[in-house]
Amino acid sequence: MKPDPKSKAKKSKFKLLHQYYSYTGFYSFVWQAVKKALPYIIGIVILVYVVNHFFDINKTLTHLTEILPAYGVLSFFFVSETLLGLVPPEIFIAWAGKMYSPWFYLGVLAVLSYGGGLVSYWMGRTITKIPSVHNYIEVKMEKQLKNSKKWGGFLIMVGAVLPLPFSIACLAAGIIEFPFKNVMLFGSLRFIRFALYGILIFSAL
Repeated sequence: MKPDPKSKAKKSKFKLLHQYYSYTGFYSFVWQAVKKALPYIIGIVILVYVVNHFFDINKTLTHLTEILPAYGVLSFFFVSETLLGLVPPEIFIAWAGKMYSPWFYLGVLAVLSYGGGLVSYWMGRTITKIPSVHNYIEVKMEKQLKNSKKWGGFLIMVGAVLPLPFSIACLAAGIIEFPFKNVMLFGSLRFIRFALYGILIFSAL
């Protein structure tokens, strides 16, 4: 049986792609980023676990969406999505599903989440104007900065689509001065995530 030329071509493309990522340092960049972020992620998870042990966070947040007016919930969500984005958007999507116009409120939530990420980006740009921070980034993180600028689009895409804090990705993009137009472009994938989550959550309500 002769090997399929198309299958061979696909393997060759994957091999070339793997070689390109290896040569440009992409795998090393991702590993270093994960390794440096891991202690903070573990710390946040432990903090959330401890707080949740004494206070039911999800129940508290759900209660807030029940007692606050619509503009209060939307304002709270925007602040959350701007400052670290640690409150799961799914809670607010479920709240939108109970409103008289679920898809309208879902659209508003998506716009606020996207806007919150863009605000976080400019917060990151502002942080770099602090002389001590600027010097640290430019001198001691020169290599990481170069790789981050190269793969910043991937960082934004991951934050926009996966269940990770979008604002943190945007904040990091601002710190490394990743082009704003690219942040807007890759960050627009956030709307796809909200649409998919809306379909899943609304059908379950």
